[in-house]
Parts: sequence; C-alpha cells; structure tokens
Amino acid sequence: MNNEPAIFGALGLCRKAGRLVMGFDAVCEDVYKGRVALVLTAADLSPKTLARLQRACEGAAEVLPMPLTQQQLCPISKKPVGVYGVADENLARLCREHLAK
Repeated sequence: MNNEPAIFGALGLCRKAGRLVMGFDAVCEDVYKGRVALVLTAADLSPKTLARLQRACEGAAEVLPMPLTQQQLCPISKKPVGVYGVADENLARLCREHLAK
C-alpha cells in the first residue's frame, strides 16, 4: 500500500497546526530542549546527516525515515528540507501510524 499521500497529509496538518519544526539545526535544538516528539527524515537525506541526526536524537526522540524525497516535500516546507520534527505527541502518533501502513 502506498502511504506517501497519507504521510504528506499528516505533515501538512502538523504544519498548519504550528507543530512542525523544519531543518536540521532547528530540529536538533528543539530535540535538545525536549520539544520534539518525533523526528522524520526525507528519503534522500545524506547518510552523514542521518548519522549526525541519530546521534543528536539518541535517547531523546525517535527518528523515522519517510518514503518522500526533499523535492516531494517542498510544497510543505517551501524549499528542500530533509529533517522535520513533530512537536505534538498526538500528531506524532498520527505520523507513526501512516508510516507503519
């Protein structure tokens, strides 16, 4: 089953609710401050960036890959972004459910 439209819609909902953090530095800062419930990565995120992100989030937030590329996510972020943080536990649960499908 193709879950790309579902996760795209969930991310859009997070953004509209004001609970989406975008960009590596912003997400890492909010993870450090305990504001992020879930970290999502674009499918084409570089392995080096992913490794840095996993180290930064270790023990603080779950990091999950999305099947969408940075280019496919541009309508949400307005520019290519590879790292997203969901700052609401209920919205994070919604994203997890869509990724599990």
